[in-house]
Amino acid sequence: MRVDVVGLGLNATDIVLTVHQTPPLGGKERIIAEGRQAGGQVATALVACRRLGLGVRYIGKVGDDPGGRFQLASLRAEGIDVTPVRMVRNTPNQVGYIIVDRKTGERTVYWDRHPRLSVRPSEVLPSAILGARVLHIDGCDVAAALKAARIARKAGIPVVADLDTVYAGVERLFPFIDYPIVSSNFLPAYAGEKDPCRSLRQVARQYGNRAVGMTLGRDGALIYTGGRFHYSPGFAVETVDTTGAGDVFHGGFIYGLLAGWAMPRILDFSNALAALNCTAMGARGGIASARQAFKLMRRGARHADRTLARPR
Repeated sequence: MRVDVVGLGLNATDIVLTVHQTPPLGGKERIIAEGRQAGGQVATALVACRRLGLGVRYIGKVGDDPGGRFQLASLRAEGIDVTPVRMVRNTPNQVGYIIVDRKTGERTVYWDRHPRLSVRPSEVLPSAILGARVLHIDGCDVAAALKAARIARKAGIPVVADLDTVYAGVERLFPFIDYPIVSSNFLPAYAGEKDPCRSLRQVARQYGNRAVGMTLGRDGALIYTGGRFHYSPGFAVETVDTTGAGDVFHGGFIYGLLAGWAMPRILDFSNALAALNCTAMGARGGIASARQAFKLMRRGARHADRTLARPR
């Protein structure tokens, strides 16, 4: 199989609970719906890439419980190459308990991951990465991600990263990431700088990345590349569940990157794909086609943060 994208990082089996609205601390709220969904940062981004027509391979681990088997079956059903995936005996798969507020579509995530699911550097084989056009990582297992990024860098394969949590030692990854696209809460915690423009410029100057970006939820995405900022406002949709929006954004970003698009078009497409995913339940529930994303790009209303829309 042709492999365009290789991903190393998290997968999770999500238990999604929908409530009318999130109660205050100490309160109670009745569950109005419950379901099981496949999710995880890198796994969901890879599913988005696959549905957009790219050849995809996943490197990771799953537990041998029903949740792990469910996750692995979901990836196989998408046509993703799971040859490098290891099933760990007597181990539960990573789980996420996701509480979705039906009033707003926002979600709260509680999660757990067994230590035996960690990927070790010795388990990252060059043969699983070489020949791909992009490597996508999330930095969870830092040493394994670092080995994968070094293999990719030596082979001239661009590295995209979805960084959401400041894992110990994550700073070692930055010199080997071409496109770190982080969550809005990552850089304030990592760089100690609350202003998004200053924090993006600071990281880019320190590590020499091709582009450094930040997802901003409903407000869209901001990226710094070639000495310039590009801001793409988010698209206004009827939000059902925001779970997986950032993961799907990264899938769209990778697709646009491989298509050779200019950065403003990549951001608009990624934002449209992320917004459409929010119109259905689950991390992968609303992954749309490129055609649907283009339609929203042409006709969709947009949110905008005016402070970011001004040139810096």
